[in-house]
Amino acid sequence: MLPFASLDRTGDPLTLPVGAVLLRRACAGDAVYHVDRGRVALGVLGREGLTHQTGLVEGPLWLDAGDAVLGLAPVVDAVADTPIQVRRVPLAQFKASLEALPAPALTVLRDVARAHRQQAELAVSRLAKDAEARCAEWLLRHAEPAHDPAAARAVLLRQRKRTIAAQLGIAPETLSRVLRQLRERHLISGSGRVLNLLDPTGLRVLAGA
Repeated sequence: MLPFASLDRTGDPLTLPVGAVLLRRACAGDAVYHVDRGRVALGVLGREGLTHQTGLVEGPLWLDAGDAVLGLAPVVDAVADTPIQVRRVPLAQFKASLEALPAPALTVLRDVARAHRQQAELAVSRLAKDAEARCAEWLLRHAEPAHDPAAARAVLLRQRKRTIAAQLGIAPETLSRVLRQLRERHLISGSGRVLNLLDPTGLRVLAGA
């Protein structure tokens, strides 16, 4: 991270509460944030907060400088994990400070920003795979003899999907999406309270068992 003194210091000071959203994935902003004090959680945001967390950062540091350097929208959501003090620097002003840096320093900064972004993209992509693996493991663990002759085993959903999603550490929307993908891959069938396991071997592979 660049020290704050290396770039334009001027910016709007803000004090934000726990849960305040600073960055949204795929949404380009018009400002860059420097966290003067406090902790920010990074990850994937759902309706009730972060459904997955990829990391924690603590000030003082530039929160989204790499995205601004590359001219790209954030890869992860950022939410205040504690009360924070931040400085909001307009994007045009931040970029003007970047152009004032020596050319070799700016080249290194862009390379570092590009590498950091690739790591963040990989972390987010793994979250989706982890959700599938956790769901497959849960289905196998709760499998019972099936009444449908086409299925080897079946799972009776005795709990609400929101409760099951909470057990898996994912959002209800994510659970619905994963179940739909498993149906499309012919690993399971059924859309009511009974899910038929058509391919337990495929589910075990997906779960890493």
